[in-house]
Amino acid sequence: MGNFKEDIVKTEAFILDVDGVMTDGGIIPLTNGDFIRKYHAKDGYAIAYAIRMGYKICIITGGRGETLKHRLKMLGIEDVYLDCMDKIAAMNDFFKRYNLNPEHVIYMGDDIPDLECMRAVGIPVCPADAASEVIEASRYVSEFNGGYGCVRDIIEQVLRARGDWARNSKGVTCSSAAASR
Repeated sequence: MGNFKEDIVKTEAFILDVDGVMTDGGIIPLTNGDFIRKYHAKDGYAIAYAIRMGYKICIITGGRGETLKHRLKMLGIEDVYLDCMDKIAAMNDFFKRYNLNPEHVIYMGDDIPDLECMRAVGIPVCPADAASEVIEASRYVSEFNGGYGCVRDIIEQVLRARGDWARNSKGVTCSSAAASR
């Protein structure tokens, strides 16, 4: 394990939790069993852009619901483990499917259920408002809270380090990301 900036250049994939990472952790339960979550548009843009640039993005979350499935589909994320109570098994499945080296994977989590996965990758990161145990286990703590740009922060850093951010000034919209799958 070298210096953080040198190591992120080797990033092969991103694994993200949802509640507390892609959102601020707040949920509004609906009578049909689904939940309303609020997402940060810049996080969504960075995810869709990274996918367009060929990066693997995986979601491993205890969260569930049709609105969550719809959001992830809109962003173009294909590797999704919802309602997941065994995050390490899901992560190992993802590694095996793509023959990934865990040392070159970023895992962004925010709470105790993420710790085992964070300890199994080379680049564990977290939002600024993560649980203290998660902050201690992280190699990088974003200056942004969960749901307020922490995902964009880490994705942009990696893509900039690899020369892929804003390459050819091309952008992406969620609808074009979903359509290109």
